[in-house]
Amino acid sequence: MPEDSREEPPEEEFREMLRAFLEGNTDLDPSKLASAAGLPNDPEVVAQLIAQLQNAMQSSGDGINWGLALEQGKALASRSTVVSLPAERSQIEQAFHVASLWLAEATEISELTVAPKLMSRTEWVTATMPIWIQLAEPVATSIADSLTDVLAEQAPEEMNDMIAGASQLMRNVGGTLFAMQLGQVVGQLASEVVSGGDIGIPLLGTGDGDQQAAMIPQNVAAFASGLDVPVDQVQLYLAVRELAHARLFRHAKWLRLQLMTSITEFAHGIRIDTSRLEELASDFDPANPEELRAAMTSGALIPPKSDDQLAALGRLETTLALIEGWVDVVTAQATSRLPSSAAIAETVRRRRASGGPAESAFATLVGLELRPRRLREAAAMWQQVTDAVGADSRDDLWSHPDLVPTAEDITDPSALVARLKAGTPAPDDVDQAIADLLNDDTTERPRED
Repeated sequence: MPEDSREEPPEEEFREMLRAFLEGNTDLDPSKLASAAGLPNDPEVVAQLIAQLQNAMQSSGDGINWGLALEQGKALASRSTVVSLPAERSQIEQAFHVASLWLAEATEISELTVAPKLMSRTEWVTATMPIWIQLAEPVATSIADSLTDVLAEQAPEEMNDMIAGASQLMRNVGGTLFAMQLGQVVGQLASEVVSGGDIGIPLLGTGDGDQQAAMIPQNVAAFASGLDVPVDQVQLYLAVRELAHARLFRHAKWLRLQLMTSITEFAHGIRIDTSRLEELASDFDPANPEELRAAMTSGALIPPKSDDQLAALGRLETTLALIEGWVDVVTAQATSRLPSSAAIAETVRRRRASGGPAESAFATLVGLELRPRRLREAAAMWQQVTDAVGADSRDDLWSHPDLVPTAEDITDPSALVARLKAGTPAPDDVDQAIADLLNDDTTERPRED
């Protein structure tokens, strides 16, 4: 049989269709794909998307190119990065020094072993991207699997061979879209967060218990610009909050694993509503991709949560509320001599209640909706505990997972307060031994000569 009479392999046929689309040799506009994927209508972004999709078509590997997410995030962050002035950096460094002294009066939990760091927006993206990838990967895998399954189920019978042969190619293309969207989310977030702990999770922490406190001077200045408060007071208040957050995670070394486990358990349970996806695909208008874009970025393709997801979500919301509530109370105590402390605290609460950086990030990446109401209730609980038994007994609750207050304690702290006044029961010997091992910091103590 002559060479040119052979049928083209289905995968190559599908590849040619994509190539024609990306080269503009069809009636479809590639910029519409960027819009549908939740990316901005920016010629530079569209050009990058087309280039990356063309690379994905040639890739034989499996999985998502997470390096693209980092590249996209850094590019977006660098557009708005302004180099902070030496005087401004010196002010924040001094704020951290004073904050450490004030915080020592409010809590005796472990001090940090690493000096606080001042970061640019681009540096924040680079430092935090590994955690964002860890959180986003289960969602990306679920989306890729669902898209492949839907296409295989809904394609006409005569296209089955094409779909089967091109499944890896489609996963590469879908992974490229997801990686670029992740880069956009984190890059945008870099212009909003003021510190390492602003999200509520230990983005700058490590598995061995070390914690890095950090502030982004440019964003601190933007935060302060909308307040009728001296900027040095804002810097000091935010420095106290950041140190309190980082010190808590260093003190309770088990807390980071528990928090990340709850997030990943929730994300692994995410599935895509294939019926909704099929409906969007059948009605899709290439000239007007807004409905598809809204569905992809709003979580509308994610069906109601399973029982396991609801349980993981409950644990996560409780843990985050306990962390943020404790930080609120300790910060208020440590900054009691700061004239504008209450005004700054109220701004932080309003920012959080209106959907701050944490809420938008979690909602976009893993479909989580955090409830600010629980944060306020948790802060009220911690304050009642502090008033009843003092700061030391309050902070002892972080010494072991079994001692940490529950969701019921947040709702009604009276039973918790009564238990603490009567004497907190110690965890069993095995749990205590594990906790002692996790919290052992003897390797960090200086040797005696």
